[in-house]
Amino acid sequence: MNKKKEIWIAGFALFSLFFGAGNLILPPNLGAKAGSDWWIVVLGFITTAVTIPILAIFAHAKLQGTLYDFGKKVSPLFSAVYCFLIYIIAVAIPSPRTAAVTHEMTVHPFSDTNAIYTSIIYFILVFIFAINRSRVIGLIGKFLTPIIVFILLIIIGISIFSSLEITTISNFQTPFVDGVLEGYQTFDAIGGVVIGAVIIISLNYSSHTTFESRKILIKKSGLIAGTGLLLIYGGLILSGALYSSTFAEGSSRTEVLKSLSTQTLGNLGTTFLSVLVALACFTTAVGIVTGTADYIKGLCKESRKAYIITAVIASLIGIIVGSYQVDFIITLAVPALMFLYPITIALILLNIVPDKFASKLVFRSVILITFTFSIPDFLGFIVPKENLTGIKSMIPFAEQSLGWVLPAILVFIIINGYQNLQNKKKYR
Repeated sequence: MNKKKEIWIAGFALFSLFFGAGNLILPPNLGAKAGSDWWIVVLGFITTAVTIPILAIFAHAKLQGTLYDFGKKVSPLFSAVYCFLIYIIAVAIPSPRTAAVTHEMTVHPFSDTNAIYTSIIYFILVFIFAINRSRVIGLIGKFLTPIIVFILLIIIGISIFSSLEITTISNFQTPFVDGVLEGYQTFDAIGGVVIGAVIIISLNYSSHTTFESRKILIKKSGLIAGTGLLLIYGGLILSGALYSSTFAEGSSRTEVLKSLSTQTLGNLGTTFLSVLVALACFTTAVGIVTGTADYIKGLCKESRKAYIITAVIASLIGIIVGSYQVDFIITLAVPALMFLYPITIALILLNIVPDKFASKLVFRSVILITFTFSIPDFLGFIVPKENLTGIKSMIPFAEQSLGWVLPAILVFIIINGYQNLQNKKKYR
C-alpha cells in the first residue's frame, strides 16, 4: 500500500476512535455560554480535548507498548492500579453516558418512555454484541463517522455563513479554564492512552517494519486525527456562540445541540442526525465494554468466564447510570475526572519528553506531587467549597481547579536539576 495513503487511513481510524458521539453535546453548549469569548474557550477546550490526547498518541509512538507501559516507571503496582481505575471509570461514566445521550436525542423527542427502559434495552443489546463480537459494529462505525462528520460540517458551514452575530456576553469568569475543564468531559486524554495501544496493534505495518517507520506513521496519523478534532470541536463551539441568543435559558447540553441542528438542518435533518448519533453512541459503548472485558480476561489467564462476568457487570452499571439525565452523569463524572485526569496528563507528558529528563525518580516525584496537589481540586466537588478555602488560597491556580500544574512543573525542574548536578559531580 502507498505509504501516504496508509498514513491517511490510520489518521481517519484514529479520528473515528476519538470521535465519540457523546462528545458532540459539549462544544455547542460551551459556545452558547461563552458568547463573544468563544475563541478563548476553544483554546482551553482543545488543550485537554485535542492537544493532550494527540500527545498521548505521540507517547505511544515512542513506547509502542500497552497502557501498562505508561505508568510502569512509577511502579508496577501503580501502573496496575492505574489501568484498573481507567477501565472502571470508562464503564461507569462514558459508557452509560452514551445510553443517556441516545435517550435524550433519539427516544425522548418522540416518546415519553422512562429512561430506564431505554437503558435496559440499550445495554442488553450492548451485552449481546460484546459477547458475540459482531463485525457489524465495526462496519457500522466505519460508515457512520464520515456521515456524521459530513452533517456536522454542514451545520458548521450554515452557522458561519449565516447573518447571525454574536451578541451574548460570556457566562464564564475564566473562559480558558472553563474550556480546559469541559475538555476533561470528552475523556479523550484517557481515550488516548487506551486506544493508542489498540491502534499500534491494529495498524497494518506491512510497509513499516522498523521501529522508526512505525513511529513516523503513528505521529503523522495522530496529527491528521488532531486536525479533524480541532475543526469539528472549534466549529461547533463557534456555531453555539453564533446561535447563543436563540437557545432557551437553562437549556441542557443535548437541548442546545438539538436546537442548533433544527435551526440549520430542519426537523428532518435533526431526526437523521439523532439516529446516527444513537448508532455511533452504541458502537462506543460496545467498544468500552469489550475493551474492559478483554483487560480483565487477560488478568485472569484468558478466562472466557471472566470476560462474560465483566461484560455483565459493565452492562448492569450502564443500565443504572445510563437511566439518569446526561447533565447529571456529566456532573457525576467531575470528581473522578478531577482525580484521574491530572495523573493521566502528567503520565502523557512524562512519556513524550526525552528519556534523560524522565528517570524513574522524576516519574515518581511528579506523579506523587500531581496526585497530592489535585486532592483539593477533587475534594472541591465533594465537600463544601468553603471548607477548602484556606488550603486553596495557598496553592496557585487551585481556585481554578488546576492546583497541581505549577507544583508538578517545579518538581520536574528541581529533580532534573538535582540529577544533572549529581551526574556532574560523578564525572569530575
